[in-house]
Amino acid sequence: MQDTVGIQGGVHCLLRALSAAQSAAFPHPVITGHGLCCTTTFEMSCARPKAPGAQLPPRAMAAVLALLVAWPAATAAVTATGGSLLNVCMDAKHHKTEPGPEGQLYGQCVLWKDNACCTANTSLEAHQDQSYLYNFNWDHCGAMPEKCKRHFIQDTCLYECSPNLGPWIDQADTSWRKERIRDVPLCQEDCEQWWEDCQDAVTCKVNWHKGWNWTTGTNQCPKGAMCQKFKFVFPTAAALCEQVWSGSYRYTSHHRGSGRCIQMWFDPTQGNPNVAVAQYYAYGDAPPNSRLSILLSLLLLTLLALL
Repeated sequence: MQDTVGIQGGVHCLLRALSAAQSAAFPHPVITGHGLCCTTTFEMSCARPKAPGAQLPPRAMAAVLALLVAWPAATAAVTATGGSLLNVCMDAKHHKTEPGPEGQLYGQCVLWKDNACCTANTSLEAHQDQSYLYNFNWDHCGAMPEKCKRHFIQDTCLYECSPNLGPWIDQADTSWRKERIRDVPLCQEDCEQWWEDCQDAVTCKVNWHKGWNWTTGTNQCPKGAMCQKFKFVFPTAAALCEQVWSGSYRYTSHHRGSGRCIQMWFDPTQGNPNVAVAQYYAYGDAPPNSRLSILLSLLLLTLLALL
């Protein structure tokens, strides 16, 4: 109801502005106020005109009516598109088809027990050094320190369990999964701490998604690859987060609690902060209630084009 009243008032205001502009032979307006309809050099107001649009060509009036008729369907489509990216599981090797409660999630994955894309068994395997999930060996260059390994376990829990990665799901180019994530914006603290705790761990590869020697059934360093400390392979936190899984994550300057970055770690008793982050990016960095301003912008552009 409020949207309808606002749209009507905004349309009258735009019509008044355009009529004045037309009568004045289209001089360039100078903005001197603010809001949906600004005061200009024409010194008009946003008061409802007695005969809105009386000076406008029939085509302009027809365009207004067409936009108003089409607007409900258009906004429904935008809402549906954004909504389809929320509370979803990707089509990958071990993910459930739909998220839901999993009361028995294990260890670090317990953060997602209220709504998860992983099963209890997947969460257990995520903590194993060479689990059946991917037969991946964290200790390919010697034992990985526990303080470092916990970040890779948390990374696995986020990937397998989170239903809030929809805006970053993309098609995968591998046979074992149809979808993957790309450019998930990680909070600065999570990425920095990951690098800090792993800088003295050892690895032989930058991209852990491809290029391993799998002849033994588990990943081994390819021939000629030299084991080095993380701080030499990944010289910065951004390099680690963005390169280790070939672009799955993106380093950001956003902080935990900002509503603009995904947290690998959070306090489940305070709710899952990643729900709001997914909503923010699903709707194109704009909240769903911005539809009125979008409509008025479309009206203005359409009418200006027809005058």
